[in-house]
Amino acid sequence: MNPILFQINKKPKSSGKPGIPKIPTNNAIITKNGIEGDFNYFRNTKKKNDPDMALMILSMDIIQNLNQEGWPVKPGDLGENLTLSNMNYSMISPMQQFRIGEVEIEISFKCDPCMTLKHLSYIGNDKIKDFIKTLVNRRGWYAKVLKSGQIRKGSPVAKI
Repeated sequence: MNPILFQINKKPKSSGKPGIPKIPTNNAIITKNGIEGDFNYFRNTKKKNDPDMALMILSMDIIQNLNQEGWPVKPGDLGENLTLSNMNYSMISPMQQFRIGEVEIEISFKCDPCMTLKHLSYIGNDKIKDFIKTLVNRRGWYAKVLKSGQIRKGSPVAKI
């Protein structure tokens, strides 16, 4: 099967609330800064909107593996903007370029797990260290936007 965009996830800036889990939407406008209407506190404040971190990508195989290991993760929970299906996470690497709908992206680097994940209802402070260890090298990939445009849930994902 060919890779597809399984889910688009975003969350607006909400005072006093964590940026995860992100909320699904059926379509989105992607700019060089990422998804319109999405706010990432770390990227915005600590990384000065680094264009190499415009989007975060995760594949469904990671979510399914985490579920099998007893972590009830759903698409959007880990802060990813784009959840891809029919794509093996281990086959993604820096500098790869993909077309998703009208959008073109380039993979930058892996996203490290962070303490923000403790805000997921099934994690909390008592399980966060174990969860972070579980997510090392599996949290997702950052990507920069090479070509802006619109994407829709179910859009094909093609390597370019």
